Amino acid sequence: MSQINPFKSSLVRITIAYVLLFGLSVSIILGLIYWSTIVYTTNQTDENISAEIQALSSVYAQKGYSGLAATLSERVRQQRPGDSTLYLLTDHNFEPLFGNISGWPKVAYDKDGWLDFRLDDLLDENGGEFSARARTFEVENRFNLLVGEGMKDLRNLRELVTQALIWSLLVTVVLGLLMGYMMRSTLRSRLTAIISISREIMKGDFRQRITTKGSGDEFDELGDNLNIMLERIENGVEGVRRVSDNIAHDLKTPLARMKNKVEELHRKFDIDSPEHKALDNIVAEADGLLATFNALLRIARIEYSEKRKEFGSVEVDALLEDLLELYEPLTEEKNQRLNVLTIEPVTVLADRDMLFQALANLIDNAIKYTPADGQIEISLIDADAGAYLEIADNGPGIPAEEYDNVVQRFYRIDESRTTPGSGLGLALVSAVLRVHQMQLTFEDNNPGLRVRVGLPKLVQKKGSAAKT
Repeated sequence: MSQINPFKSSLVRITIAYVLLFGLSVSIILGLIYWSTIVYTTNQTDENISAEIQALSSVYAQKGYSGLAATLSERVRQQRPGDSTLYLLTDHNFEPLFGNISGWPKVAYDKDGWLDFRLDDLLDENGGEFSARARTFEVENRFNLLVGEGMKDLRNLRELVTQALIWSLLVTVVLGLLMGYMMRSTLRSRLTAIISISREIMKGDFRQRITTKGSGDEFDELGDNLNIMLERIENGVEGVRRVSDNIAHDLKTPLARMKNKVEELHRKFDIDSPEHKALDNIVAEADGLLATFNALLRIARIEYSEKRKEFGSVEVDALLEDLLELYEPLTEEKNQRLNVLTIEPVTVLADRDMLFQALANLIDNAIKYTPADGQIEISLIDADAGAYLEIADNGPGIPAEEYDNVVQRFYRIDESRTTPGSGLGLALVSAVLRVHQMQLTFEDNNPGLRVRVGLPKLVQKKGSAAKT
């Protein structure tokens, strides 16, 4: 699969959304657990304090001040280490009379009449600041009684629950990422298979089919539907090709017979007679039509063949040398300069005849459209990024918006319609290169056209040999 921006990938976005949703759900559940635990413990503490105040109020009502003082003294004496219950009895001026804290807290009551305070002169057993929560009541306008609880246990519980929630959330995120990654990997593997097949189909192999697992899931359903569509497309394309081939083949035979008869008639007339010249033109037109039909049939065979099974090792540099030797007399006839900048050893997996024909068409086009006294440059480069062949000329070139059109059958740009040709040369080149999985690109040579053929080489760069 090609590399894309991760955040533009649907799979990455699905994974992130899954993790966020999973994390949010767990956070809500853990938040409810935290809230219910802390609130329940706080309410329990408040109820214990209120019950203790109620009990001490009853003692005072029955036994008076002396009974209240005795009860407070007994309860303070019976406290065990770690027991954090607080007692303080003061007069109406809040001067301490009896208790286990040194003074009345200097804090305001909350809206429910509770005091939350810290005692600077007391430390808990761990050396931390002692915090408490207490409730008060007034005894006959003469005394003030405070009963409270140290909040160490509640604070410890809050810290413990908070840590547990944090760790739980972290584990949840990790598990969510892991599950999201697994889900993404599963989806990616299924999609990669579909994309791989689609690329083969884009290259013209309509016989490819998407493999399904038989699970009956959405991907199998998608694969089945695509396979049905591909089968129909293949049948349609094959039908069109078969009709085109039949038409070309059926017309080729009578046209060849007609040409033979015209040539027989042609020989019966004197060479300077008008009839001889007219028959010359007819034979030339017949040759052009036969060449067109032959090109159409060859393109059809190339596009729908399994020729790759017969591919072998081809030295492109040697093939190019043969082509240059073949076309050098033609460039000399047009007084064109053919400059070979560099030819480096490049070996590819190919059908030599097909590749020879494709490269010959490219060189022939360059010679055809380059004016007399023009220049053609050819390079065969074995670069680290990949090997490629470049053919550049200083002819009229091709407009950039026509690059995709000129490889279509019979397409000719307006400027080239006066030049002999059928509009099948680049279509044949494109078909051959597509079968070889080679890339054909066009660039502006300012002036002229630069054609580049990307070559998937078999061997690494060993050296270079330049020819000028």
